[in-house]
Amino acid sequence: MDIPALSMAMSMDRLHMEVSVAVASKVMDTMETTGEELAEMLAASIPSDLGQNIDVLV
Repeated sequence: MDIPALSMAMSMDRLHMEVSVAVASKVMDTMETTGEELAEMLAASIPSDLGQNIDVLV
């Protein structure tokens, strides 16, 4: 058994896992921010007086 090679392989696996988690976290943060900005844009695009008056024709 090659202990130094095994140690390097385990270290690289751990590094890959940490990088994957960091990238996934960054993606989640970006998506959350994008969602919040989209919600703000949608709220700003709706006229503030929409739904205040009802026209009833009989």
